[in-house]
Amino acid sequence: MLQRHATHQIISDLEYFPVVGIVGPRQVGKTTLAKYLQRQITHKTTSVENAFQDNAFQQDAFQVTESIYLDLELDADRRKLSDAETYLKYHHDKCVVIDEVQRMPELFPLLRALVDIDRRPGRFILLGSASPEMIKGSSETLAGRIAYTELTPFSWPEASGTVTMHHHWLYGGFPQAMLAGKPAFAHRWLESFTKTFIERDLQELGHQISPPLVSRMLEMIGSLHGQILNQSDLGRSLGVSQPTISRYLDLLEGGFIIQRLQPYYINIGKRLVKQPRIYVRDSGILHHLLGIGSMEKLLGHAAVGASWEGYVLEQIRRVSDGKAKIYYYRTHKGAESDLIIVTAQGRFCVEIKRTATIARGFHEVIKDVEPTDSFVIVPEGENYPTKDNINIVNLDTFLKETLPVMIAGSETEK
Repeated sequence: MLQRHATHQIISDLEYFPVVGIVGPRQVGKTTLAKYLQRQITHKTTSVENAFQDNAFQQDAFQVTESIYLDLELDADRRKLSDAETYLKYHHDKCVVIDEVQRMPELFPLLRALVDIDRRPGRFILLGSASPEMIKGSSETLAGRIAYTELTPFSWPEASGTVTMHHHWLYGGFPQAMLAGKPAFAHRWLESFTKTFIERDLQELGHQISPPLVSRMLEMIGSLHGQILNQSDLGRSLGVSQPTISRYLDLLEGGFIIQRLQPYYINIGKRLVKQPRIYVRDSGILHHLLGIGSMEKLLGHAAVGASWEGYVLEQIRRVSDGKAKIYYYRTHKGAESDLIIVTAQGRFCVEIKRTATIARGFHEVIKDVEPTDSFVIVPEGENYPTKDNINIVNLDTFLKETLPVMIAGSETEK
């Protein structure tokens, strides 16, 4: 099992919250992580120092010593919860792990009632393949009782000891694609994952969709990756109404497939672009949608710059883990910064380039935004400041050294 950086935060949450939610797309490693946590529950350490070093639980802070695991995709486990109140009360002294909890949203009011009777930390671990907003009632029902963590595909810092950066960029961070061993296996897995998400996962959440329409829409989003989103144009291209486009975009975003990057607003008297940019979150899925199967083909593809930009953006999201707010900035006259990162330490202008070139419009953004610091992130190479005090930094250094300093002291949003 490759170490996940989210583990320490989840363990910390289990020592305080009665319910901990781990959400993220299918096949990202939630079950593997939950079963690791089960072993930690059973074999707690007594040393606070070791607890932090080994990601194990503190003896006095965590009270549950046994756990059980239920997978709601298994009929046998679903039958156990046919009388959920009786079953969960019988196991009140254990940590109950419920996988694919979005399949039984009717559990949430019961969990709230059980927690209100006994608020001991670490009573339930809920694993879900959809955002809390997409799991009907979960956010409101368990408010104040649950801490959510999104488990993403492997970030570059998590994968860096196992694969090269080019490999990670090409195949993305999903374990089965990243570690497939053969390109054909990775391509086949990415194809199967995308098809299953569209044809099964969305409909199991109770959404009435047209799988062929969603499939075509996702392919179009792949071609629009990194561009300003115009929902009206997208709707006309697909022959559907804007409300339908908006609903499908919400579903794709709630399923962790795409993200809409919002613009950064400041009152400077300039006309700013106000529509979001749209990205496919995992670079492996993007390359599958674009038919890119090798690094040679990627480097010669017209979308290589947009692919690199989206890859870096997603790595920053994964590493910052909610401790930074991320936007883009663009004026109607063309002054542009790929990212504006806002943290407790200040605001930072970031350009994402494959070479250490700085566009004139980036200098204009720096004048507008007056950032704490400015960076141009490149794939590799030496780190150095320019004469204009813009820092050229390679991605590895930015993620492992620069970004942790930028987000130090920031509060994680739950």
